Parts: sequence; structure tokens; C-alpha cells
Amino acid sequence: MRSSHILRRGQDDTSLIGLGGLVPVLRLAEQAGLSGLLAQRVTARTSTDPVKAVGVIAGILAGADSIDDLDILRHGAMGTVFAGVRAPSTYGTFLRSATAGTAAQLRAVNTCLLGRLAEATGMIAVEPRVTWIDIDDTIREVHGYQKQAAAYGHTRQLGLNVQLAAISSPGVAPVIAQARLRRGNTTSLNGADRMVTEAIGCARHAGVTGPVMVRADAGYYAHKVVSAALRAGAWFSITVKTNPAVERAIASIDADAWTPIRYPQAVWDPEQHRWISDAEVAEVPVFTAFTRSKSVPIGCRLIVRRVKRLNPQHQPALCEDWRYHGFITNSDLSMIEADQQHRGHAIIEQVIAELKAMALKHLPSGKYLANTAWVGYTVIAFNLARAAAHAAGRPTTRWPSLTRHLITIPARIIKSARRLWLRFPTRWAWKTQFDTLWNATGPPTPALS
Repeated sequence: MRSSHILRRGQDDTSLIGLGGLVPVLRLAEQAGLSGLLAQRVTARTSTDPVKAVGVIAGILAGADSIDDLDILRHGAMGTVFAGVRAPSTYGTFLRSATAGTAAQLRAVNTCLLGRLAEATGMIAVEPRVTWIDIDDTIREVHGYQKQAAAYGHTRQLGLNVQLAAISSPGVAPVIAQARLRRGNTTSLNGADRMVTEAIGCARHAGVTGPVMVRADAGYYAHKVVSAALRAGAWFSITVKTNPAVERAIASIDADAWTPIRYPQAVWDPEQHRWISDAEVAEVPVFTAFTRSKSVPIGCRLIVRRVKRLNPQHQPALCEDWRYHGFITNSDLSMIEADQQHRGHAIIEQVIAELKAMALKHLPSGKYLANTAWVGYTVIAFNLARAAAHAAGRPTTRWPSLTRHLITIPARIIKSARRLWLRFPTRWAWKTQFDTLWNATGPPTPALS
């Protein structure tokens, strides 16, 4: 493939846009009442302007990861297709007008919007066997000391901490229920109980009626996290921290109680009807967690997975040949199924990777409150992208791919019969999915003669 030697450059066409796919996505947002929700719930100073808020969300959907990148909304004929497009400096002033309450208000907007999008597109299964809520946090590294609240956290990187909770279920891609921007040196447990409560409430608001399971790693192994799940009537599946009580429980497991499981490189033996695996799982059916807590200890199950070590000679006595991974749960799932579902917690890493590949590649402002608002708008944009993927018949498409395939589509504006028409390129590889999305968000477009 070579570039033609007769090409010449021209940048004077005022009828072209490079973001034709924003039209159906923003139609979907308006059908769900996004502007109305922003006008009703965001009440901080100039942050009351829903036009500017939707502009920031549109820029994030288009791939912007900084305030300057929002200028992508002003190219070509974008002003003809979308009303109210502002300059990046205006959006920057708008973001910096955010107050301490703006982030909470945007979380409330996201909860309401998520329920409406789920009803319209089916992006959240309301009656699955189990709905998972995965909680984790990540450090968004920054450079320089001008970022407010930046600090060195557990990763020993200068940055800010983003905590989020994702909702998913079998066969349905995750959406973000809640997200918070925090100081870079905060702990995982800071505000985790509130995050659990709000995330479960968001799932219920979206129509989830079946069992909900909260999954988290050892950073969230705390009485207040488990208690928050229990108060909300949810199951929990949380990795335990190694302590004497856990070590004694593991040591008490009988050698014959370990069951080989399907794991990477496992082989099924058809004669013995079992897996030949380097991983095994066993259960302590009655385990009391948080015995040293001032609150009431919690009775649950302790399920332990062990994996053979590659270099066992340098390990402690209990762990000479195996690495042990334990988690507590109150679910009624079988031991094998509970272990499989707990390992599914890794899905939140996919969400984090998508965010860091897109809008959270940077935190665009030096002002902490402006960055909290940016995170709030990013969550709304992420869920809108996920809803658009469902409407297009691509429910598991990741955000970067969705942007590349269904949003950043070049189009030409044509005026005919007092109407505006969008002409898209021929042989677009994802035309079928784009047509599905377009027709799902408005009346089918007749052919232009």
C-alpha cells in the first residue's frame, strides 16, 4: 500500500465532519434525558449549563483526553450538526467551576441515566443468576507537582487515586456504577463501604432484581466492606489477607479435601472424569472473619485455591509446594463455581484499562475539583458508549474499538429539500452495526437519490 504521488492538500471544505457517529450516540443520550438530568441535579455555579456538560461528554466520546483535545468538536461542519459547541478554553473554565458537591451530583446523574439506558438497550441484565459488582482502585500517574492532591501511593508513583465500582453479569459487558477521584496516597478502604452501598443501589435502580455479589481483592478485606454488602442484602466474595487465623484454617484442611480444577494448562482425564491440574480448591465451610474487630465477627465460608510453586525451596513451611489464595463468601454457590466467579473479578481490570486508554490517559487540570468533574463526565461517557455498543449489536466491544469503528466516521453534510443529510463513505467495514445504531436512535434514514 503506497501513497499516491499526485496527491495535493486542501483544508477548505466546510461540509465535512470526522465524527459522524456522534450523532446517534448523542441522540441516545437525549432520549435518555441526559440534558434534563444535568440541569436538575448539577447545581454548582456555572456547572449548571447542561450544554457545556454535554459538550465535554461528547468530546470524551470522540477520544479527547485533555481540555485542548475538546477542540475536536469545532472542526469542519460540526457547528452545523451540533448546536452549542464551545471553545476548549470555555470548557476549561466550566470544569474549573466545579465544587465539592459536583462529583456527588454527577454520580446521581449517572445512576439515573444508567437506569434509563438499561431499560432502553438492555445493557444490564435484570434477572440473571447473579449480578457482579466489582470494586477496585487504580493510580493515575501524573508528572510535576502542580496537580492538586497528587501524592505517592502504594505503587510509589506520583498520582491521584481513582476508585470505581463496575456492574456486570454473565454475557453482559461491565458498566460503571460509581467512581471517585481521591488523593494519591489514600488507602483502598477509604470510603469503600459507601462505594459498596451506592453501587448496589445503582444496580437495583437499573432494574436488577436477582442476587448481587460484591467482589474485591485483599485491599478491601475489612469488616465495614462486608457489613455494607450484608446490609444491602448482597453476597460478598473478597480475598482474605494472610493472618494467623487464616493460616490455621488452611492448615486444618484435610489432604484428601483438595479438588483439581480447570485452570490454565489443565488437562481433562476422560477415564477418571477429573481435571489433571496444577491448581486445586478446598473449602472451610464454617469460618469466622474479623475476630479482632471491635464489631461483631462475621460467619462465612472460606474457599482456598492453591497453585503449585515453580521454586518451592525458598518458601515458608506451610507454602513449600503451593501458593494459597483464599477468599470469604456467603453465597450459596458450589465451591468450584464460587472459585470461578471470584476469579472473574479481574474484569474490572478491563474497565480500568479502557479508561486509561481513553479519557483517563491524563487528568487534564491542575485543579483537583476540575479533575473530579472530569472523572464524573468520563463515567457518563463510558456508559453511553456501552449503551451505544448494545444498540449497535456489539455488546462486548471495548470503548477504544467502539470509538474507532462507530464514532470517528467521516461524513459530508448535504443540504437538500430544506433538510440536512449525512453522506458516509462506502464500504465502511462496520456499516451494518452503524446502521443498527442509527436506526435504534431515530427513524430509519431514506436513501438519498
